[in-house]
Formats: sequence, C-alpha cells, structure tokens
Amino acid sequence: MRRSSNSSKKTGQSNSDLFRSASSKASSKESERIDSLFYSYANASTGLIDPEGIEALCADIEVDHTDVRILMLAWKMKAEEQGYFTLDEWRRGMKELRADTVSKLKKALPDLENEVRRLSNFADFYSFAFKYCLTEEKQKSIDIESICQLLTLVLGSTFPAQVNLFVEYLKSQNDYKVINMDQWLGFFRFCNEITFPTLSDYDAELAWPLILDNFVEWIREKQK
Repeated sequence: MRRSSNSSKKTGQSNSDLFRSASSKASSKESERIDSLFYSYANASTGLIDPEGIEALCADIEVDHTDVRILMLAWKMKAEEQGYFTLDEWRRGMKELRADTVSKLKKALPDLENEVRRLSNFADFYSFAFKYCLTEEKQKSIDIESICQLLTLVLGSTFPAQVNLFVEYLKSQNDYKVINMDQWLGFFRFCNEITFPTLSDYDAELAWPLILDNFVEWIREKQK
C-alpha cells in the first residue's frame, strides 16, 4: 500500500512538472512571437517602432493611425513617447492582450476599447492622453488646435454636446493659447458632474479652473 501511495505521489509530481514545463514552453513561444512581431515593424537602426512602423501596423490591423484605438493601444502599453513603441512597452501590451499575431491583435481591439471605457479606467486613459501629447521636454501645456482635436478624439463620443460646445468656445476666444493638465482634467470633471445644458449646478465659487468659469459665462450668454 505504501509503495502504491509513493508511486502515485511520484506520478502526481511528474504530471505537475510536465504541465509546468509545457506551460513554460508555450509562454516562451508566445514571447518569441511577440518579439518577432515587434521587429517586423521596428526601425532596424533605432530598435523602436517609429511613426512609419505604426502606420504599417495600422494598415495591417485595418485601423486609421488617427483612430482612438491606437491611443488606447499606447495606453495599454504605457507608452512614454508619442509615435514610438519600445520593445518593453510592446511586450507589456501584447502580453496583456494575449496578442502574438496581427490577427489576434485585431480581434483584441474591441475588448481593449471596452476595458478603456470602463469607469475605473477611463479617467486614467483621459489623463494619459494629455501626457502622451506632451512631445517636448518640460512641456506642460498643449496648443488650442491640438487640444480641440484631442478632446474630440478622446471624449467626443462620450460627451458630444459638451465637447462640441467647448471646442467652439476654445476656437472663438482669444484669452487662452494653450491648455494645461489642470484645465484638461477640470473639463472632464465638468462633463461628469455638471447638468448640461442647464448648468444649474455649476458654482463658480467652487474650485473650477478659470477657463471653465469663462466657458459657462459664454454658454449662458448664448442661451439668452
């Protein structure tokens, strides 16, 4: 009886070791395919996927390079420099998406979009979108034209009325040439907290960025 028990323990250990070994090999193969996919788009001299490589990737997954899902992909990778993906960033994103081929990446995009649009993630994505567009060292703000494009891309489908009106205001005013992070986040809070279009619960005495006080005043003038 004891020998049978020991034998079964050894068999169990052996099966467990085999499973771990197979799992490790599968993971290793997946990592190799992820790396291979990266190098198929990377610039050979820099070792990075650059804007040209991203355009090639977009063509293969049939998504325009200005599509918000490319920004979502950058968020998933925690990419640091706009228009470039490093190997580590690529590995991080592809492993989480379980995508080691173009076909799998293409199929993963709807799930990625759903993940980003979850309330628990969207605020982080919205903040990331601003920081990702800071392309110069020590840059703290973004010009109005670029901000209007970014707002429409990131927030336009969620809060279309607020975004369209804010973009109209930004393009018509002359007080602000750039938008900073505090103003960017303030507008997101405005969209989530303020009843629109009545603005009945907007209180200028609270800690809103001045640009939003001016925006609300502009709307109320239009509504007269």
